[in-house]
Amino acid sequence: MAKDALMDFDKALELFEPVLGFEVHVELNTETKMFSPAGNPAHAANHDAAPNTLVAPVDMGLPGSLPVVNETAVRSSISLGLALGCSIAPSSRFARKNYFYPDLGKNYQISQYDEPIAFEGSVEIELEGGDVVVVPIERAHMEEDAGKLTHMGGATGRIQGAEYSLVDYNRAGVPLVEIVTKPIFGTEHRAPEVAKAYVAAIRDIVRSLGISEARMERGNLRCDANVSLRPRGQEKLGTRTETKNVNSMRSVERAVRYEIQRQAAILAAGGSITQETRHWHEDTGRTSPGRPKSDADDYRYFPEPDLLPVEPSEELIEELRAALPEAPSVHRRRLKSEWGFTDLEFQDVANGGLLAEVEATIAAGASPASARKWWTGEITRVANAKGAEPAALVSAESVAELQRLVDAGTLTDKLARQVLEGVMAGEGTPQEVVDARGLAVVSDDGALIAAIDDALAAQPDVLAKIQDGKVQAAGAVIGAVMKAMKGQADAARVRELILERAGQA
Repeated sequence: MAKDALMDFDKALELFEPVLGFEVHVELNTETKMFSPAGNPAHAANHDAAPNTLVAPVDMGLPGSLPVVNETAVRSSISLGLALGCSIAPSSRFARKNYFYPDLGKNYQISQYDEPIAFEGSVEIELEGGDVVVVPIERAHMEEDAGKLTHMGGATGRIQGAEYSLVDYNRAGVPLVEIVTKPIFGTEHRAPEVAKAYVAAIRDIVRSLGISEARMERGNLRCDANVSLRPRGQEKLGTRTETKNVNSMRSVERAVRYEIQRQAAILAAGGSITQETRHWHEDTGRTSPGRPKSDADDYRYFPEPDLLPVEPSEELIEELRAALPEAPSVHRRRLKSEWGFTDLEFQDVANGGLLAEVEATIAAGASPASARKWWTGEITRVANAKGAEPAALVSAESVAELQRLVDAGTLTDKLARQVLEGVMAGEGTPQEVVDARGLAVVSDDGALIAAIDDALAAQPDVLAKIQDGKVQAAGAVIGAVMKAMKGQADAARVRELILERAGQA
């Protein structure tokens, strides 16, 4: 694949105004699917189900099978709409979106078209430094997911060059809510940051509602990022591209930046932008062409004849409104106060998209300071190196357990990093890694004293200095003891024992 020409980002923003739009798909964690009684793979109990084991006739598009709407999914959709500041339609209905694809057994997707469940809302997102951007929401509508294709025999995992494809219908029929923004203006140089912050805000909202795990690496939350450019001073919008199914917040940020640079280079050279879907490649940090982007008319929408309109009562809407958790912006201010973080410390957590992870780690027993240290430090470092989401590498419970081992004196911070490495490599819980690798701190004073005596015997001049009151000289002995103990000793305790042996305690 030939490399695209890219314009310097700052130069691109001098010439063109970026206009953004996002379509975020949220998988709901209902026990069953949107229109069938089959188990929902987005539910925690079904994550690891074998292919084609969570299916019912309607998911496969078998003749004579009829859909039935999942009431819990409707309630979750209304809650999400309310949390987005939307109006809830007194009557909405499903439609058939017609297109052929092998993982869509019916040859159409049941979605909502001109009558969505929720419409006209907005979301406040906070950027680094405290700036607030209001993202306008056009609609949030209910639909079902398609199945999953796995392309075999090719080098890239894509259909091009594959020998054959496997179809897994487990995901077919999973309840989705698609949140569609209106065009977003005025983001300028902060467009990539706005993209990342918006997806993080949606994730925070759906997690606070308890309607989705919203784990991007599992596909619970997927973002299609629309980007267009228009020359400075021009009113007419430019042609947009839609980068599909970006699966991490960091990737959303990078994809938006790349598309701005790519489109700017084409337009500055006198070319035109093709309205198309594009694929994001995490390994190369580039997008590639997908297919020409269809307009709504191409899908031949028409009302779903097998389903009645959804008509929630005012009482239900008010019941769900009353049950809404605090808004994410209010939630953040409360957490910052409760945790005692400085502005910079809290921004480190928020900008890393780690609020939920830190909050869950604190709930599991860790202190706010230790939870922040692990998530913004070692875990994020490894995640960035692997191009993964931090939450995909380790659970909040494991991080809290790791800190308990440190607090109990079982591990030093240095040993704890080795244990964390084992946990993220899939070797088990922190305690299991400690046991398997033999990483616990040596707490036997007898073993420590033996190592200290060996170190002192090898450095008699150091012993004399300590005995003369130059206690800082103990550092050389501590280093020798730590080396002999392979780092599995508490340096503070070693120092105490050295001073005791030298008569300086």
